[in-house]
Amino acid sequence: MAVLELTKENFNATIEGGKTVIIDFWARWCGPCRAFAPTFEAVSEEFPDVVFAKINTEEEQELGAAFNIRSIPTLMVFREQVILFSQAGMLPKSALQEVVRKSQELDMSKVHAEIAQQSATTN
Repeated sequence: MAVLELTKENFNATIEGGKTVIIDFWARWCGPCRAFAPTFEAVSEEFPDVVFAKINTEEEQELGAAFNIRSIPTLMVFREQVILFSQAGMLPKSALQEVVRKSQELDMSKVHAEIAQQSATTN
């Protein structure tokens, strides 16, 4: 599956689509972002049931600001509209593969229950 370019116009539809979504926040001028791109692309080919997407922080400043992106590259993993993982910096191929596998293995009913419990205790 090709890597999807996310914009503010298609972001919500992508996140709400029901699949695991791995997002790489990047910029053209960023050397580490360019170095990480082939790894991101290669891993995307290994997981056809996962959406791999990129957000150009220069062109989509609103999305970068909404997720408080302070350094790039930054990776985020969404599943069922929940951020499961967020980390700045490049990952080696094996680490990215592990993040994808673990995000798919999570029992999302437990994740949603934990979120509900945390929300109840803070209110």
